[in-house]
Amino acid sequence: MLSEQSAATVRATLPAVGAAIGEITERFYARLFEAHPDLLRDLFNRGNQAAGVQKQALAGSIAAFATHLVNNPEQRPDAMLERIAHKHASLGIVPEQYPVVHEHLFAAIAEILGDAVTPEVAAAWTDVYWLMANALIAIEKRLYAQSEQRGWREWRVVERTDETADVASFTLRPVDDGPVPGYRAGQYVSVGVTLADGARQIRQYSLTAAPGSPERRFAVKRVAGAGAAPDGEVSDHLHAHVREGDVLQLSAPYGDLVLEDTEAPLLLASAGIGVTPMIAMLEQLALTGHPAPVTVVHADRSPAAHALRSDHEAYTSKLPDARPFFFYEEDAEGAGRPGLADLTDVDVPAGTHAYLCGPLPFMRAVRAQLIEKGVAPADIHYEVFGPDLWLAKAA
Repeated sequence: MLSEQSAATVRATLPAVGAAIGEITERFYARLFEAHPDLLRDLFNRGNQAAGVQKQALAGSIAAFATHLVNNPEQRPDAMLERIAHKHASLGIVPEQYPVVHEHLFAAIAEILGDAVTPEVAAAWTDVYWLMANALIAIEKRLYAQSEQRGWREWRVVERTDETADVASFTLRPVDDGPVPGYRAGQYVSVGVTLADGARQIRQYSLTAAPGSPERRFAVKRVAGAGAAPDGEVSDHLHAHVREGDVLQLSAPYGDLVLEDTEAPLLLASAGIGVTPMIAMLEQLALTGHPAPVTVVHADRSPAAHALRSDHEAYTSKLPDARPFFFYEEDAEGAGRPGLADLTDVDVPAGTHAYLCGPLPFMRAVRAQLIEKGVAPADIHYEVFGPDLWLAKAA
């Protein structure tokens, strides 16, 4: 962990660095992409860069990591690191890329903070960076070693289903007809596509079939741009151009929001396209006959917008003790409850383990209600699609 001298320096400079971290990360990405334009073209999510959410997530993770180090010098924030490492592994990040990040990040810090970055300050924050980077490198090395797939693999689309007006499901089988590596319910794969301008962009999509399936199945929501954010490049490409017979490149499965082997009561809460990992979890629970109560919560714009609704209902109905609570802002009569998700009158059994996936406001609201009902914070797990802005808001 941090040396006493570094910890004292980081503690003293954390307010100044934290106040400027947004400017620092903006300058960092500008420098990085100027020196390595291929990273923006073929690795980083161009939509997230345009909207500014990637730099918010980076700023949040650095600030959160540094704060944790000075407040808990004997502990490492492994939950945060695991989430980041899984995403990195799905993108194929390698150790050689970390010195490149260090070079441009610390040049950005020096540019923004100027004379405040003394040799002692630079040394202390370098210590922070490499503690975080080396921890991620070690976790990613372990994830790669555990994976049954190396690099990218070609998969052929054998079925496409338009689930709703803006959600399509794709079922794929390996082109080489080789063995299909296993995964855990809740995990995702990265999908790499080449766009019209020649750029290769990568996105992650949760697998919607229970482990053991000989196929890969995932659902894609067409992302409509809002504000500074453009339309989703990859989701639009998949919706507009990918049909049965087409070939996509997929990574091995990764992701730390996984269904644990437990007989405890469960609560699976989702909103919008956040339903996807919950479908795989529910199918697995139905196949294994999970004996404890399962509370299924979902919020959506309307029943027509509820992707995979038939699967959601079917798997829930197969469980011996499960209750669905569907909330719809429109057309709820006869299909669910009107309005936003509200757990006020939902019974949550003692010892419940909860899994959440959906927009951040939804997950924050559900988490707060669960804690009020006595669910232990350590038993509430979540997945964020895209950069993890939960850390950015908390930092």
